[in-house]
Amino acid sequence: MNRITQKLQEDKKILSLYFTAGYPDLNDTVPIIQSLEKSGVDMIEIGLPFSDPLADGPTIQSSSTEALENGMTTERLFEQLKDIRKTVQIPLLIMGYFNPILQYGIANFCRKCAEIGIDGLIIPDLPIAVYETDYQAIFEQNGLLNISLITPQTSEERIRHIDKISSGFIYMVSSASVTGSQNSFGKDQENYFKKIARMDLKNPQIVGFGIGNRETFLQATQHQKGAIIGSAFVNFLKNNPIESIPNFIKTIV
Repeated sequence: MNRITQKLQEDKKILSLYFTAGYPDLNDTVPIIQSLEKSGVDMIEIGLPFSDPLADGPTIQSSSTEALENGMTTERLFEQLKDIRKTVQIPLLIMGYFNPILQYGIANFCRKCAEIGIDGLIIPDLPIAVYETDYQAIFEQNGLLNISLITPQTSEERIRHIDKISSGFIYMVSSASVTGSQNSFGKDQENYFKKIARMDLKNPQIVGFGIGNRETFLQATQHQKGAIIGSAFVNFLKNNPIESIPNFIKTIV
């Protein structure tokens, strides 16, 4: 069974952390992953930096730019992660844009992910229809879950279709804006969380975008299975050493 699927079966709210590979320093990727697992995080999304991260706010955009300037590439990320399963057991996902993956070669990318123990991919700009017709078989052959995104603007028909073809979880974007933490969620977002919960989808949902503190984590997980923290953690890494990661996690859960 895929590690993501196993983790989602646990009777607890899921805390997933996103960070950009190769940031703040090129060789920080593995130490950050190891520290996050030791801090009690449930899943980790490893960001593959890209020069034009359309869905990301200024914090993650800046981290991607710095990571690329540090020398991070797809090949280098795979090299860094080649032995990761010797020390880390929790689910690992790579989150990135389609262009670098296409350049690497979809089949080669998925095969490499399987070799090093990646459990799933989150590719925000990969259309569902293209995934179904061209790439679903490749993902499945390599034991990779494709995690699809929904937003408050996604139609119920499309949500149910995504739910039907998905396994693992649905990435539930909290708002129509780009990534970036906030202090609390408003009434519209709370209504959106409730609406999706009432749809009784087969896949659990994990909320992303806007989660940055205990209050937003609790709001996001009141009706959904878990939440993802990205910008707030990336910003923390900018100003604090890796050794202090447990202190950040303690402020959330």
